[in-house]
Amino acid sequence: MKKLVLASNNAKKMKELNALLAPLGFEVIPQGELGIPEAEEPHCTFVENALAKARHAAQHSGLPALADDSGLCVSALHGAPGVLSARYAGEPKSDARNNEKLLGHLVGQADRRAHFVSVLVLVRSADDPQPIIAEGEWHGEILPAQKGEGGFGYDPLFFVPEFGLTAAELPAETKNQVSHRGRAMQKLIERLPTL
Repeated sequence: MKKLVLASNNAKKMKELNALLAPLGFEVIPQGELGIPEAEEPHCTFVENALAKARHAAQHSGLPALADDSGLCVSALHGAPGVLSARYAGEPKSDARNNEKLLGHLVGQADRRAHFVSVLVLVRSADDPQPIIAEGEWHGEILPAQKGEGGFGYDPLFFVPEFGLTAAELPAETKNQVSHRGRAMQKLIERLPTL
């Protein structure tokens, strides 16, 4: 088993990525298990934040590291909450408050189009000059009220027309295949033999 540090302490994200990587012979270790603090995410793009998180985890662990920076981009809000998705309603992080704030900003809006973005960055070492970068998008629309118990974050509000369900209503296996993170992971997996 090849060890890989996940530059996140999000248990649900960890579960999703583990399900995708375990069959490939990777043991994914959350950075918290190694005592690695969360990295700063000062950048305005997903790719810069993911790269910063991956390099931070690799530097502290001495192992290859994988980071995901993802978020929801809503057309009517000019791409917000974007890179601020996890902390849209401020600190401490709260899915419930984030969803409430998003719904408040969309009152009266006819345009409910939105898409999730995931940028995965894998570095072999902290100073890897050629990180593997993969991006995925998942398009849908924001419902006026939450629906479904699964997933996390904005999943109960994110309606996926092709399935007629919210992300929170989709079975985990289906979500892992079609979501922004699933799509980014498939692109990353295609490049993993270079590791």
